[in-house]
Amino acid sequence: MEEEYIAGKHSVTEALRAGRSINKIWIADGAQKNLVQPVVTEAREKGIVIQYVDKRKLDSFVPGVQHQGIIAQAAPYAYAEVEDILAAAEAKGEAPFILLLDEIEDPHNLGSILRTADCTGVHGVVIPRRRSASITATVSKTSAGAVEYVPVARVTNLGQTIDRLKEQGVWVVGTDVNTDSNLYQADVFTGPVAIVIGNEGKGMGRLIREKCDVLVKLPMQGQINSLNASVAAGVIMYEVLRRRQSLG
Repeated sequence: MEEEYIAGKHSVTEALRAGRSINKIWIADGAQKNLVQPVVTEAREKGIVIQYVDKRKLDSFVPGVQHQGIIAQAAPYAYAEVEDILAAAEAKGEAPFILLLDEIEDPHNLGSILRTADCTGVHGVVIPRRRSASITATVSKTSAGAVEYVPVARVTNLGQTIDRLKEQGVWVVGTDVNTDSNLYQADVFTGPVAIVIGNEGKGMGRLIREKCDVLVKLPMQGQINSLNASVAAGVIMYEVLRRRQSLG
């Protein structure tokens, strides 16, 4: 079975705590003891093999990722189904709060979105199989381990997924800089809602835009007319959380 790498202290720690199936952990010779010791202790309690190797070997496993001298070899990431996400919301007695990412291609953006999603109570994230970042070591590292707690579903057709969600009473809210409706004027966030975040450069695709029930934009006061995708997503997620908390 194909395996993948998880890199960095927080990512490996959260994978261990979440019960992810881990085969082995590599630690760089000379790594800071105070950084790696908590991981070593937890891994030994779980009977996971620990191997000390030259840092260059770790660099070769995850090129370009700041691994902090810790890498785990884990079973492939287990993607969820959209039905799992809806069931998770129902189990908590909460209205579904879902993110739909329309071709978010930068793994750092995906990781940052997952980190904020965990902080704001998002029940799950949906990504398309094509033209989208998938769960990788970079995404896990950027998410600070949140990838272990926020279910991610991969779908063949995002448009069809939107149709299915709408049939189940979920309002689909798209983000579009060209609409007149302000984020803070929308009144759909306390019920079942799915927020669409568009591609970093192109925004939402035309067909996805047409399927949205509501379009909103973030108010802009400066000279630059757009935000980084993960920052914009974060602002919207916290607005949804604020609205829901205001209802108790």
